[in-house]
Amino acid sequence: MTAITSLETRLDEVVRQYDDLHDELALPETSRDLNALKRLGREVARLKPVVEAYQRLNETRSELGGARELRDSESDDEMRSMAREEIAELEAREEKLVEELKVLLLPRDPADDGNVILEIRAGAGGEEAALFANELLQMYLRYAGRHGYRTEVMSLHDTGIGGVKEAIVEIAGDGAYSRLKFESGTHRVQRVPSTESTGRIHTSTATVVVMPEVEETEIEIDEVRDVRIDVKRSSGPGGQSVNTTDSAVRITHLESGLVVEIQDEKSQHKNKAKAFAVLRARLQEAQRRRQREEDSAARRSLVGAGDRADKIRTYNFPQDRVTDHRVGMDLSNLPKVLGGDLDKLINELLTTDQAERLSALVEAGPGT
Repeated sequence: MTAITSLETRLDEVVRQYDDLHDELALPETSRDLNALKRLGREVARLKPVVEAYQRLNETRSELGGARELRDSESDDEMRSMAREEIAELEAREEKLVEELKVLLLPRDPADDGNVILEIRAGAGGEEAALFANELLQMYLRYAGRHGYRTEVMSLHDTGIGGVKEAIVEIAGDGAYSRLKFESGTHRVQRVPSTESTGRIHTSTATVVVMPEVEETEIEIDEVRDVRIDVKRSSGPGGQSVNTTDSAVRITHLESGLVVEIQDEKSQHKNKAKAFAVLRARLQEAQRRRQREEDSAARRSLVGAGDRADKIRTYNFPQDRVTDHRVGMDLSNLPKVLGGDLDKLINELLTTDQAERLSALVEAGPGT
């Protein structure tokens, strides 16, 4: 089977799926099921660009056939010349549409459309690392605001003097995970701390982990058999009591040893719900990491697998420069980046990942 035939076979299957989804949407019982409407609508929206591009490709090929027939049958030199020009334009359009469809047919991460749980932790560098972690937190909150995403700080352990030891944030909105998933890794800052009297540049780090939010039905956790739940009184910086009720919740997953503690809400019930949401995300991320380790293509990826040990980006204050080490991209105007203007970096990472996956698909051959 040739590559073109394989592509057309897959495209024909997408068109059948698209038509079947429309038929299912038209059923009376579907209109009464909000969850089914949402699921089917999402699938239709995902397939629609593929179907429309395939229609344009078929139209282009039909025009191309007519132009070639005119070229071969016409005796008038001027008309044949015009036909050849039209053929060249149509062949270029056909090639562009084929490449567009290859990209559209790349396997999508099912988590791409969903929400994000983002964790930031101060790394090496003491208080300077904590200050940097807070700057990263504010950067992502501003980025989310630019894109109309909803944000909720689920847990925040601050230092009391402007730094953050650890923060857990929910970022909710269509496509939030697809935009932020390559932010996982070690972020490094180089600058002269305000407390440095000699003007020496210090290097500090913070780690970022980006996980897709997980529905309860995707990762089931038995509260009796799978976890130990402890409650205690919430406390602030330095151990100062935040409130006088036992509202802080600490959940330990017995099999994996993962521990999640949430204390920001005054309600024990709300803290417990948030802790379970974070635990589900961490458990699924552990599964996804194991899968990536088994996937040789992911290990070779220039963009990387998002391991927190990977040094992905440096924020150099003296040189007013942000460098993403995975794609070799430098951006000036560091304050603008920290202000949430991350689209150039994120778009480059997405483009690189797309190119790598397309290359892997071509190498694998038409049977994939």
